Order: sequence, then C-alpha cells, then structure tokens
Amino acid sequence: MLVQLQYLRAIAALMVVYFHSVLQVQKVNSGFDSQFHLFGETGVDIFFVLSGFVMWLTTAGREMRPLDFYRRRIQRIVPLYWLATLFSAAVALIAPSILKSTVFNIPHLVASLLFLPWRNAADPELVAPVVIPGWTLNYEMFFYLVFGLLLLVREKWRLYALFGTMTAVILTCRLLPVTTATTVYGDPIIYEFLAGVVLAKLYLEKVLLPQAVAWPALVVGFAFLLINETLCDASMRAYMWGIPAVVILCSAVSIDFSKRPVIGWLSYLGDASYSIYITHAFTLALIRVVCGVLKIDIVTHGSVFVSACIVGSAIGGAIVHELTTPSRWGKWKKKQAAIA
Repeated sequence: MLVQLQYLRAIAALMVVYFHSVLQVQKVNSGFDSQFHLFGETGVDIFFVLSGFVMWLTTAGREMRPLDFYRRRIQRIVPLYWLATLFSAAVALIAPSILKSTVFNIPHLVASLLFLPWRNAADPELVAPVVIPGWTLNYEMFFYLVFGLLLLVREKWRLYALFGTMTAVILTCRLLPVTTATTVYGDPIIYEFLAGVVLAKLYLEKVLLPQAVAWPALVVGFAFLLINETLCDASMRAYMWGIPAVVILCSAVSIDFSKRPVIGWLSYLGDASYSIYITHAFTLALIRVVCGVLKIDIVTHGSVFVSACIVGSAIGGAIVHELTTPSRWGKWKKKQAAIA
C-alpha cells in the first residue's frame, strides 16, 4: 500500500475526530460559538475518494470473484462495526444519559446492523445508524455491493459500467417518490467513489502530476477543502468538498515518497484509521463524562478538551486496532506457541 494513502487515512480520521470533539463542547453549552472552529467533516470526503482508489488499485489486473471480494470487505468492516453498534445500543438501553445522540430502538438497531439508511431514533431529522459516524458505512457497503458485482464485467469496460450504474441509481432515486432510501442513494456524493476509481486507473497508467506541481496542488487542495467547508454546507459537498478531496488524492499519489523517510506514527494511525473512526464517539463521550465528574469546565478549557479528545481517540483506536486485527492475533499466538 502506498504510504501516502496511509497518511491521508490518518489525516482524514483525525479531521473527523476534531469535528466531533468541537460538537461535544456544543453539547455542553449550546451557546458556544464554534463558527470559526468547527471543521473536519470533510475528512469523510477524503475517505470516500480513497475508498474508490483502493478498490480499483487492489483489483485491477487480477481475477477476483465477487464472493471473494465481499468476504474480504465484510471481514474488514463488519465485526468491529457490529460490536460498536451492539455496545451503543446496550449503553442506550442501560445508561441513556451517556450517549446523548442514541436512543434504544429495535428497528433502528436492525437497520444499522444491515447497513440500511434509517432515521435516527434520537433525532428523526437525521438519517444515521446507531453509531452516528457509521452513516458513511452505509455508502461504503453500497459501493462495495455495486463494485463487487461489476467485477464480472471485463476490466476495460468496468469503469464505464460503474459510471453507468451509479448514474442510473441517482436518476432512478430522483424520479421515485421521496423516501429515506431515495434521498440517501440519490445523493451525488456516491460519485466521490467513482472519482477515486478514475484516479486509480490514471495512476496505474502513470498519468500523474509533475512533482513540481503536485506539492503546491496538495496544499491548495487542503486549503480549498477547509475553505469550502466553511463557506458551503453538506448539500453541496459532492462538488464543493468532493473536488478538493480529489485534488488532494491526485496530488498525493503523484508525489514520489519512496525516497523520503516514512513518518512511522502517521502511517500507523492510517493503518488504524478505521478503528479510530468507529470508536472515537465512545472516547469523546467518555472524556466528556470524566470532565463532568471532575468538574472540569470544557467550554473554558475547550482547546485542552479537544486536544485530549484527539489524542485519546488515536490511542483508543490504536488499542482496538491491535485487538481486532486477525493478522496481529495470529502473530501473537505464534509467539506464545514459540515461548511455550
């Protein structure tokens, strides 16, 4: 895996953690003015473009059956997500005051486990699963479903088939009566996955930006991502947030990192980014509760609180990553067997 992809995964995950950390301050004090501090939601758009890139990069030029593709995706995504979902539901049932954005509701829980869009029981205006950040996984699993089926199509036609399928889905959803499902799958945000696929195809064909252009483009991409996030809401994200995310990835993969020293901790956080993303909501809730018990005013100490949330989420996600990665368990078992 390209090391810059790991860097981007880490940055994207920490952006989302920062975004939700500031929202935690708002939960304590609804009058808290975060207009000039609240950003990072666009880390999701980087993830979506990355996902399309990685899926094409890891399947191009290889014979892979849809069932094998699904098995690998399910093994990576489902166990931790289901565990987090069931844990959230249990907390919502037993101690509802801890997770303020979660209410125990059986239909909502089932829909969450099946990656189906559903209105949040705690906030009917919000279409999100029990684990709120998991709304992105509903899109991810939809993309995997479509991409896996299209592995049956010859590779030279696969990109066109993917574009046609996604366009057909969007148009169909726009023509059907408005429902939760048509609203979700009719969102052009799914084109961000397609953009990542296009970038991967260009990368494999060695169509890259010149090194002298790639670095400035990377900086400009991040600048516009954050500026656009401030100026535009999520209704415009497919292009106002998606295009800068595409520029960022295009620039990053055009840069030759092979002769540069690897930033070990950042690469590791990229490897653990999924665990960080899924578990950070629990870490933030825990830190908020601890601050309440210790009578720490997180509004007054906002920067310290947010910093603690970022560091705590990174550490917590890394621990979960170590505990839930099958290959690491295999290495541990072999080590224990050797000792015995």
